[in-house]
Amino acid sequence: MSTFSKACAVSDVAPGTAKLVAVDGTEIALFNVDGTFYALDNECPHRGGPLGEGDLEGCIVTCPWHAWQYDVRTGESITDDLTVARYDVKVEGGDVLVAVG
Repeated sequence: MSTFSKACAVSDVAPGTAKLVAVDGTEIALFNVDGTFYALDNECPHRGGPLGEGDLEGCIVTCPWHAWQYDVRTGESITDDLTVARYDVKVEGGDVLVAVG
């Protein structure tokens, strides 16, 4: 069973945006898609770009370095066959919790 740790407050990530957070020593790109939160590893598997700094349109984040795109719900690339690690997320009260283990 995964252990969830607090990533941030719900109010820290407005709908349609991303935030870089550290959870248990791991850099996580946290996305708010219409009130639903998704978490991916912050490092783009293509060339290591920071996904948390990418543009989010709907459920698709675009890496700011080389424009590779990933579905934040699954971590799957829509550009190629790469996949970025995805983490389970839940909201409790006003906090966003992420399981990194």
